[in-house]
Amino acid sequence: MEQIISAGLAELGLMGRIPADAPTRLARYGQLLLEKNQVMNLTAIRDPEGVARLHMLDCAALLKFCDFEHKTLLDVGTGAGFPGMVLNLLTPSLKVTLLDSLNKRLDWLSAVSEELDGAQTVSTAHGRAEEWALKKSYRDSFDLVTARAVADLRILCELCLPFVKAGGQFLAMKSTGSGQELTAAAHAIKLLGGRVSAVEDYTIPDTEITHRVILIEKIAPTLKGYPRRWVKIQKEPL
Repeated sequence: MEQIISAGLAELGLMGRIPADAPTRLARYGQLLLEKNQVMNLTAIRDPEGVARLHMLDCAALLKFCDFEHKTLLDVGTGAGFPGMVLNLLTPSLKVTLLDSLNKRLDWLSAVSEELDGAQTVSTAHGRAEEWALKKSYRDSFDLVTARAVADLRILCELCLPFVKAGGQFLAMKSTGSGQELTAAAHAIKLLGGRVSAVEDYTIPDTEITHRVILIEKIAPTLKGYPRRWVKIQKEPL
């Protein structure tokens, strides 16, 4: 796994920008993921090569499009820690908060970050995004917010943009077929204080898989009243 990760990071042009031991630590993270996946449903990808390429390198590609050094990042719906944990291992100065509704996943991620010496810059938050976004200490507070989810972009924007401070960015990891989704989300993005700053496609190294990251700049604080309750968000997307 380490060899695949190292070669992929080199292909992405990242080797001069990351710690020398990053491939080793990412490979260990992948091993821990596969071990825990035997007793906890963390990922549908069950082979080391798939984990290396479709998780580690897919997330690492974000470094091509954004500066993560000395920033604060909230990873909404982090699941098994993607992309938040990967970005922290590649950029140790990045302070990451992993938000998820399942506490046992967060307990595992805390143990992993401690083993990989990331405990000082990785924290967890247990609960739902639409509830945490109403907390003063979280709202309009983060330089960067990420989401790697299958939810519609209109829903992701309502859940994620309230966390981003003015001048910060929301990075939505989507498929390359998300063009219509992006068009449909234009109203939500504007209403929530955002503006699309870039749409970047990238190919995962040594695969034919191309993914997309949509970068949305926060240009104004999100209006009070957003995010709405989950039932409302789901039934009536902005």
